[in-house]
Amino acid sequence: MVELTNELEGKVAIVTGSARNIGRATAEELASAGAAVVINALQAKDLCEEVAENINAKGGRAVPVMADCSKPDEIEALAQAAIKAFGGIDILVHNAATRNPKSFDDLTREDFQQVIDLSILGCFHLAKATVPSMRARGGGAIIGVGGLNSYVGRKGRSHLMVAKAGLNMYIRSLALDLGPDGITANQVVVGPYNTRAPDSTMTGEQIQARIDGVPVKREGLPQDMADLIRFLVGPAGTFITGQTIHSSGGAFMNA
Repeated sequence: MVELTNELEGKVAIVTGSARNIGRATAEELASAGAAVVINALQAKDLCEEVAENINAKGGRAVPVMADCSKPDEIEALAQAAIKAFGGIDILVHNAATRNPKSFDDLTREDFQQVIDLSILGCFHLAKATVPSMRARGGGAIIGVGGLNSYVGRKGRSHLMVAKAGLNMYIRSLALDLGPDGITANQVVVGPYNTRAPDSTMTGEQIQARIDGVPVKREGLPQDMADLIRFLVGPAGTFITGQTIHSSGGAFMNA
């Protein structure tokens, strides 16, 4: 039986895209399990600092590091900042993403390349930058965060679907290549989650229709994904790798 109190004590985690929503909840959950955490975003420096300050105020350890996870040099600097602050890296959660739905007619090559650079190539460069430290420390865990649309499809999101589907295949390849080093790699898939901005234009009827398609009859919350990731990167998840795990309240079955 694995004890789930401070089970990540002594571990160091990088959570990309952790200024808000799922990334923030994940960073805070890993910190509550004892990990030192690097809070990262492209923008929203004030929010990254807020997340880190909240963790530190509760007795945890966290630092904010701004970086564009589509740029290899900034990714390398992010990894080095984690090593400098906490001595190494054990956990990588690649949550950074962009939401820019566009119709086929409006979609450009630049739009397509942007999400490929962030999701697939971003994870490639993040793994290259963090795996050496994981190996030196005897193992680690890599999580890619995907989306339900890459499995069921959605109009105007072809580039986003391709990027997350490609991330899934890359995560599987990491599981095969890095398993002998004690490094697990899994993809978690976000379903119908309430990560709406305060100024969201979704109507009550639209939200209810969304909930009606979920067998458990509610939207997911950032904490739902944070709990799953904590399990996968902890001692209870060391025999789980190369998997795609949906957190959607069963919505994937109804798609």
